[in-house]
Amino acid sequence: MKTNYFLFFILVSLYTIACGGSSHHKDANIDSSLIKRIDISSVLPKDSIIPKVVCGSDPAMSYALYIPSSKNNNPLPVVYFFDPHGNGVLPVKKYKSLADSFHFILAGSNDSKNGNNLDDAGKIFTAMKDDLVKRANVNADRIYLCGFSGGAKVATYLALHFPGIKGIVANGAGLEDITHAGDFTFSYTAIAGEGDLNMTDLAAIENLLDKTHTRHSIIYFDGIHEWAPETTMAIAFEGWQLEAMRDKLIPADSLFTHQFAAQLKEIVNKKMKQNQLIQAQQNCKLAATMLQGFQDEQNWFVQKQSAITRSNIFQQQKEQRRQLLAKEEKLKFDYQQKFADTDAGYWEKTIKEVKAKSRLKNAESQMYQRLQAYLSLAFYTISNQMINRNENKIAEFFVALYKMADPTNSEAWYFSAILDARNNEAEKIRKDLEKAIALGFNDKKRLMQQPEFAQRNIDVNEIEKQIK
Repeated sequence: MKTNYFLFFILVSLYTIACGGSSHHKDANIDSSLIKRIDISSVLPKDSIIPKVVCGSDPAMSYALYIPSSKNNNPLPVVYFFDPHGNGVLPVKKYKSLADSFHFILAGSNDSKNGNNLDDAGKIFTAMKDDLVKRANVNADRIYLCGFSGGAKVATYLALHFPGIKGIVANGAGLEDITHAGDFTFSYTAIAGEGDLNMTDLAAIENLLDKTHTRHSIIYFDGIHEWAPETTMAIAFEGWQLEAMRDKLIPADSLFTHQFAAQLKEIVNKKMKQNQLIQAQQNCKLAATMLQGFQDEQNWFVQKQSAITRSNIFQQQKEQRRQLLAKEEKLKFDYQQKFADTDAGYWEKTIKEVKAKSRLKNAESQMYQRLQAYLSLAFYTISNQMINRNENKIAEFFVALYKMADPTNSEAWYFSAILDARNNEAEKIRKDLEKAIALGFNDKKRLMQQPEFAQRNIDVNEIEKQIK
């Protein structure tokens, strides 16, 4: 059974649809008592996460919200979050402590998600920000955007099209438009896990922005395609604080600046001791960029970066990294040639090998993490296309590979339930939907409107109740 999937390879290489995953549950240790489910009045409570604030201009839209307590009534900066699955409360919960530490309002859209067009993103953002300024004391000079995966592309798009954005964080994905926009007033902070399939794309955007006057930086962390750990996101927030001092939006704080520099020096020195010179150089560049305007603290990183890049060991590690990235591209090309051939044996062996090598602690493990994510995205894209074209047998083949490559991805199990319905296998539908929900599926509207489920004797309302 063969068909031509070359069109889908193009879609995959452009990573237009981001991978979902188990990242929904990375914050499970956060005290759920902090979340209040209350009716929203004109005065919003502080120090409690509100999962659903309904927009006054459009009751169909809502956002999660956290307002930290403040010793005075000064207006607070705000970060608008965009999750690829429309899970607005996830980043608000995850970064609540940063809001407390830096005195930021956090607002997460419940409507912005993969599959929306960018015009929709503009309407969603407008409704959310217009509603919030009526309810809370927002500092209009300090509006920030932060998105993960497809949400990172949304944040970038909004910053390019809406004036007044002070800075953005693009976590786990980039939007190529950013490299064609020239110099702009907002700062651009990319965040990438070393095992994220989009890491190389974000690094390429960073290199292109080096040729502009735009304030920009990239923060790497040891992880995959997921919302960044709190400690990593804290560096982005600290960067915003330093920018605000430099722009005289908040008073200069020499203690804060010194502590930030000390923190990054510790990271650099640790990487030097571990002989990880590329990571040491990356952190020197990051610190030097964020400390622009604070020359006394910046000089150490500028000098250290210069010394590192002149060393023979650094040049050797740089060449090894180049060769590794070339190997990664070669393996992707090899996979692409096989997508057109439904060779189950090849794919089962390949997926098993990629997953095993991704778990090793060596120079190639993060490359194989990126390749695993790449395969997940490829299988998602092909499965989605085949389901939409009602080519069910081919879809079943690729959905099975999708579940094998990325078993904690809720979308794989949702696709499986659709195919179960087409095969009139009622018990399998329920099991696969319950699996999808357990792994983070939360799109009630999609579930209720899925035609395959409506046409079968399935109690969708009962299943829908399991969605948190």
